[in-house]
Amino acid sequence: METFTLEILTPNGEIYNGSALSVVLPGEEGEFGVLAHHSSLTTLLTSGVVDVEKEDKSVESIVINWGVVQVDEEKVIILVEGAAPIRGANESEIAKALEAAKILINEVADSNFAIVAVSAKIESAAQKLI
Repeated sequence: METFTLEILTPNGEIYNGSALSVVLPGEEGEFGVLAHHSSLTTLLTSGVVDVEKEDKSVESIVINWGVVQVDEEKVIILVEGAAPIRGANESEIAKALEAAKILINEVADSNFAIVAVSAKIESAAQKLI
């Protein structure tokens, strides 16, 4: 399967920069996926979880509050106001990452439904890491 370059940037710096097989994004009109050679587009993102499938088939989840994505055939650039990667070398680090993600979402969520939906996805991502 072909890869593309993925960058996730915040005002505080780079969150992710590398190759990806696919990425699933929380678009304003619903989640959508991107593969290599996707048609070009630019669209707004809402609070949610970005799932990055890496070359080794592992999936990294990154919680975002809102932003914009620019897609072309070879590269995806995601610019977000805030992001919290759900990763860690041990359970303690993963627990801290989950707490940071929950705080980020609670600060921007417009409704309880958004909080519940994102929290469920965060917990699902965490179970895969443990």
